[in-house]
Order: sequence, then C-alpha cells, then structure tokens
Amino acid sequence: MVPNFSGRDASAAWKTGWETHVQAPFARFKQTFEGGIPGLALPGNVPVLLKPRMPKPECGLGPTLGRLGNLEVRLATRKSEIRRAQRLRYKVFYEEMSAIPSAMAMLKRRDIDIYDALCDHLLVIDHAAVKAKPFRKPRPKVVGTYRLLRGDQVDGGAGFYSAGEFDIGPLLDRHPGKRFLELGRSCVLKPYRTKRTVELLWHGIWTYVLHHGIDAMVGCASLEGTDPDRLALQLSFLHHHARAPEAWRARAVSDRFVKMDRLAPEAVNPKAALQSLPPLVKGYLRIGATFGDGAVIDHQFGTTDVFVVLPVEAIAARYIGHFGAEADRHAA
Repeated sequence: MVPNFSGRDASAAWKTGWETHVQAPFARFKQTFEGGIPGLALPGNVPVLLKPRMPKPECGLGPTLGRLGNLEVRLATRKSEIRRAQRLRYKVFYEEMSAIPSAMAMLKRRDIDIYDALCDHLLVIDHAAVKAKPFRKPRPKVVGTYRLLRGDQVDGGAGFYSAGEFDIGPLLDRHPGKRFLELGRSCVLKPYRTKRTVELLWHGIWTYVLHHGIDAMVGCASLEGTDPDRLALQLSFLHHHARAPEAWRARAVSDRFVKMDRLAPEAVNPKAALQSLPPLVKGYLRIGATFGDGAVIDHQFGTTDVFVVLPVEAIAARYIGHFGAEADRHAA
C-alpha cells in the first residue's frame, strides 16, 4: 500500500525521509571515514584513507634520479603518473601473465590496491617513445615501474605488503632502529626487458636507498605458476643455496606455508636451476640477496612467492662500485 500524502503532509514526509535515509547516513559516513575505513586496514592497523596521499618531490631527491640515453628513471609526483604505472602493471600482470583481475581492475584496466596510496612509485620513461592522444599533450611512455614502501610510511614497518604472506615481525624485532624498504610490484614492458632498463631501475633504487639511509630491502619475488612440484628445482635451489642467515630470515605464514626444500641438496643442479629462475630473482641473487623459509601460493596472480631480503651491507661490492657509492653513474 502507498500512503496517500497531499499538500503540506507530503512535503513534510518527503523532508523527513530525505533527512532520515539520505542526509543522516551520509553525515555518519563522512564523519566515520574521515580517519579511515573501519574494518579495512593494512597489517599493523594502518587505516585505508578515502583520499590517497600523493607523493611529492622529495627534498633534495629528484624527481629525476638518472638518465641512460633516452631512458629516464624518476619518482612519480602526480596522480596521472601513478595511473600510468598501474596501467603498465595491468598490461604485464593481467594481459601478459595469468593474474585474475577484479571487476574494478578489469573496468579501469589498471592494477590497483590500497598500498598505492602509501608508496613512492619509481618509473622508467622512454623519451623516444612519445604517446599522443587527441586533445592531450604528447608524453613519453612509461616502460618500467617499481613500488617503494619505507617502514616509516606504515607504522614502523608493521604494515608492509609482504606481511600478508610472511611473518616479518620477528625479523623487524631483531633489528630495532634499522630502516627497512619494501620493494614490490616490479614490472617492465616486454620490449624493454633489457640490461639497460633493469640497470636504470636499480640505479633509481640505489639513489633512493642512499637518500633515505635505508639499512635493508625486503619484498616478495614471484615464480610463475601455482604448482610447487613443478617449481621444485627453483625452490630447492633457493632453499639450499641462497637461504637467508637466521638473523635476516622470515618465514611464510603458517596457514599458507609451502615447503621449499622439495629436492635433496644432491639432487639440485645449480646451473639448471639458475637458468630456470626469472630474471628478477637472478638479479636479486647477483646483487647479494637471500631468501626466507617457505613459499606462498598467490592464486590471484598465478604465482608462487618467496621472501627476499637484502641488507645494504651485504650488497656485492662490485655493484656498489658499478653504480657509484654516491649513485652518480647515471646521475641526471
């Protein structure tokens, strides 16, 4: 039955309904969410903000961190630059690889998560590949990206992305006062997967590390595929030949733990294992990184993840010499 309102009664009823069902809930929503979304927080109870913090040019750092020919490595300083990094991630993770996009990611054609608002975003831009669109100023192409998250940006490090897969609390507790940097969401457009692009990304990271006085880098690295038995050679090699020292080791969370020592040490062919590892993991090994205990299956991205840790003091001396102790090899 529909009430029969007329004249003044109808107006009053409409006003009451508007205030009760529209204005009041909206006011509560605004008041409640100004400090973050209850029930939706990063590890360490860091709230998810409605309006993401946008990175600003660091004092004395960049945004341009280096150049190599037509390629530039820089920090994103505008929303539009972060959106371009997200589009690149979508193209690599969801279109080229086997990640499963959410409905929102599929609609926007961008790889987005709640950490993007907290991180600094490292970009490699090709100034020789200028992309022109109607009614827009031509701009060079984003061809590579890395996401950088310092411990002091997320409640002293308790809210790192990798904490969702690995128990990094004990690692952080063993090194009080150390400054940690999490590396993540690394990808490079296929035609640019060359030594020059990777070298420029690492130059940008090294510059950032020196500027912020970082003591150790951590993060998740991915092996493609979700069947650990098919990855037995790679996982076993990392466990037997590149396991982190106890002081720097983190273990996969118990309910997602997948054993890495699937083959006995004598059954692992190091040369074959190295050849089968992804280029990013091989790069970590060359620089001096080691790996944690246990792997984690990431079904959304179609990968098996391992924990990487790289104390700055453990970086191979030849790489520090290559980039320069003051990160001046490819300085802009």
